Amino acid sequence: MIDPLPRTSAADGWQVSVAEAAAADVPPGARSVPVMRHGTMTVRYYAPKGVDRQTPHDQDEVYVVATGSGWFVNDGRRARFAAGDVLFTPAGAEHRFEDFTEDFGVWVVFYGPRGGEAAGAAD
Repeated sequence: MIDPLPRTSAADGWQVSVAEAAAADVPPGARSVPVMRHGTMTVRYYAPKGVDRQTPHDQDEVYVVATGSGWFVNDGRRARFAAGDVLFTPAGAEHRFEDFTEDFGVWVVFYGPRGGEAAGAAD
């Protein structure tokens, strides 16, 4: 099982396996397991069961699908996803996973300022 607090430096170990993250307890009141943090970046492991009840977040986020497949609804658009896919949603956008497999799990990378990256920033 991983440490209860996110890893914050190279000395803490920057590597976390899906098995370690999936075995960790979700903190009370949270929906995902924090696994590491550096500056504005936080990485969490998210593996909802049955229904995804998340609400919009105040930072931009990238999902890396670790296991499973299903549908991703992002700002009104619906797309299929599978293990290995990378998904992005900007801060404040309505988004959720639907009709996902029992083994579904994603790495979630939150980053940048509250409200998302500044408009007009270089891509």
